[in-house]
Amino acid sequence: MADKISVPRVKLSNDAEIPIIGLGTWKSEPEAVKNAVKDAIDIGYRHFDCALAYENEDQIGDAIKEKIDEGVVVRKDLFITSKAWNTYHPRKLVKDGLKNTLSNLKMEYLDLYLIHWPIAYKEGTELFPKDESGKIVTSDVDYLETWKGLEDCCREGMVRNIGLSNFNSVQIQRILDICEIKPVMLQVECNPYLNQEKLFQFCKDKKLALTAYSCLGSPARPWVQASDPVLLNDPVILNLASKHSKTSAQICLRYLIQRGIVVIPKSTNRGRIESNFNVFDFELPEEDIISIKSLNRNFRAVALEWIKDHPHYPFNAAF
Repeated sequence: MADKISVPRVKLSNDAEIPIIGLGTWKSEPEAVKNAVKDAIDIGYRHFDCALAYENEDQIGDAIKEKIDEGVVVRKDLFITSKAWNTYHPRKLVKDGLKNTLSNLKMEYLDLYLIHWPIAYKEGTELFPKDESGKIVTSDVDYLETWKGLEDCCREGMVRNIGLSNFNSVQIQRILDICEIKPVMLQVECNPYLNQEKLFQFCKDKKLALTAYSCLGSPARPWVQASDPVLLNDPVILNLASKHSKTSAQICLRYLIQRGIVVIPKSTNRGRIESNFNVFDFELPEEDIISIKSLNRNFRAVALEWIKDHPHYPFNAAF
């Protein structure tokens, strides 16, 4: 499979390149993610999206090491992304968080490191610090300080590219106004129900690439409600899947890929991992793209409403 499919790459503003499809690992159980990553490498994936807060990087590192030791891949052929977690926002702590990730992944460097959220949590050993009532304890550290920490890591060769996740256009501009090393990527929730057209255009104007998480609507998110819309069951998507003899997931992924957006669908099921990868043998015509665009309802599956009172909460801005 790996030598049959040539995966397109998106060129970043610094001329680095990222495969347009990768494997997402959020909510992948540690015991399942190891096999998922090994399966993905065998299928042909070379891009893996990780985060310290997912608490499964150790198993991902084990899987990648096994495949390197087997001679299936070499490190330079892989593109590995991770994210600076909210409890490591002070500049002096950013490097500590990255060291933890590198140790877990058993790597000397990352290809891309993102600020996971613009919101800081109380520093300490707990990834999700809570008070006696169970509310997340936040911190007032400005993400501009966190960005300086990412720049430090980049200069030291611990990471080759740096960027942002879950930032709005105003927050991105604040970074651009003070940065010495420019962000090359923004990772946000993006799918036909939240097509991010204005934010995507803003990023193109500022020379940031876009990665879509929850690109299939995040149907397995922990807080899903029975009343929430289900993207993969949308009649328009189902009709297009039938028309092209593809799955609903393949239609959603192809829609994003044709816009030039990087996708990181998550699965631990080998069949779905392979199916999600097989999106390069067809193209959606313009009328299909228009139909899918019409589905936008600005529905956000990952809204973190329990911290929406934080001054850096990103989803109060227009885009």
